[in-house]
Amino acid sequence: MTSAYVNPLRDDQDRRLPQIAGPCSVTIFGITGDLATRKLIPAIYDLANRGLLPPGFSLIGFARQDLDLDGFIKLAYEAAKSRARTPFREEVWKQLEAGIRFVRGDFSDDLAFAELARTIAAVDDERGTGGNHAFYLSIPPGFFPQVVGQLKEHGLAEVSDGSWRRVVIEKPFGHDLASAKELNKIVSDVFPRESVFRIDHYLGKETVQNILAFRFANGMFEPIWNSNYIDHVQITMAEDIGIGGRAGYFDGIGAARDVIQNHLLQLMALVAMEEPVSFNAYSLRIEKQKVLASARTPERIDLHTARAQYTAGWAGGEHVAGYLEEADIPATSTTETYAAIRLDVDTRRWAGVPFYLRAGKRLGRRVTEVAVVFKRAPHQPFTKTATEELGQNALVMRIQPDEGVTLRFGSKVPGTAMEIRDVNMDFAYGGSFVESSPEAYERLILDVLLGEPPLFPQHEEVELSWEILDPIIEKWSRSSKIDTYESGTWGPASADAMIARDGRTWRRP
Repeated sequence: MTSAYVNPLRDDQDRRLPQIAGPCSVTIFGITGDLATRKLIPAIYDLANRGLLPPGFSLIGFARQDLDLDGFIKLAYEAAKSRARTPFREEVWKQLEAGIRFVRGDFSDDLAFAELARTIAAVDDERGTGGNHAFYLSIPPGFFPQVVGQLKEHGLAEVSDGSWRRVVIEKPFGHDLASAKELNKIVSDVFPRESVFRIDHYLGKETVQNILAFRFANGMFEPIWNSNYIDHVQITMAEDIGIGGRAGYFDGIGAARDVIQNHLLQLMALVAMEEPVSFNAYSLRIEKQKVLASARTPERIDLHTARAQYTAGWAGGEHVAGYLEEADIPATSTTETYAAIRLDVDTRRWAGVPFYLRAGKRLGRRVTEVAVVFKRAPHQPFTKTATEELGQNALVMRIQPDEGVTLRFGSKVPGTAMEIRDVNMDFAYGGSFVESSPEAYERLILDVLLGEPPLFPQHEEVELSWEILDPIIEKWSRSSKIDTYESGTWGPASADAMIARDGRTWRRP
């Protein structure tokens, strides 16, 4: 069986045709964890239900939980049945169940990895997986080096002629530039770069991919996609929930590392990149890297960034606790639940156009969007009173939850007087397409099995992102003072002051 990896310099496949993975298996480390049960197992079932997995596909679970094979199958069944996007069909599940295996053990357990090696050899013989195996690390990042080392030690990363082995790593990819480089070195010593897939699930969303289609498939937008017409760009990821049960992960990480370093910088790269020569992995990666290499923070980081923690308040009709009152959060924590930064992209296209990135928890509502705000018309032959309710034109790409695109522009109010007011022209995915969008993890898992990495950041992008964020984190770390904002609001006053210094205001989605 030959690898399905596509030559990065070619793009001759017909993307309209569904691509079906060849013989293979997926081993998920941390299979009983939250991510695996909520997202990964349902996504694998949905791929099987759509006929995109081979008949001999095998799913191997690896976890330390005290389960036998029957117990794991029951857990996987409940996860798939309760969370699948597509209709649940028992006959599909029975076909998938036939290839399920389970290995119990710790990541330090040599005997468990020896058993995993025997299990993988057995599915090659019994299921015809042909030596093609993907290892999905759905585990805390601190265990990445240990698991990758065990895979090497037990020969699980070695390939025979015509087969492949791939590793999938969940974010975060390190906690700063130095740790990211160290992690990249550890992984690259075991797996070649084309076999390493760094998951950023935001890049699997249909609406994120639509940024590229929107820009480059339409002749009306690209001519004005530059500093001659665009005033600034706002990229927002707002959540109305708190940290929930993620205290152990989130505290010490914060909103900037958790969201801005990966999701929002990737969105910025897609918005700001030049047109690629094609949409294969190599061409997309090159253009995104150029944007990240050109991005910089203003000299006065203190004036162009903001960070804060949420305090008690009202959210979703109920009174909620503040961050420092959440379970397992130290009273002295200075971890930010809200972060806002300004970046400038030093290219001819974007000179003078600031990009404002913000992310936070316990904000006014759940929304992720990219707002491209245009400059005002250079001359308006109207009286001041006629346009007092007219704002700036804006193009808003809504990533979630109400996926679509809104164009805001000025229109005359019906009547005899000349009065102009903002109106919205709206496109919604749900109103235009009958087929529901696949979950991000469906697309990303299938791309791993096909060996197609367009939606996965390579180590250069990861390191460039940390180069952008490290100076900001370092500046924040020098002060124990952190601002606050009430739950249910849109962030701290310091964030409003930050953007107001540039003569602008935040959107209220």
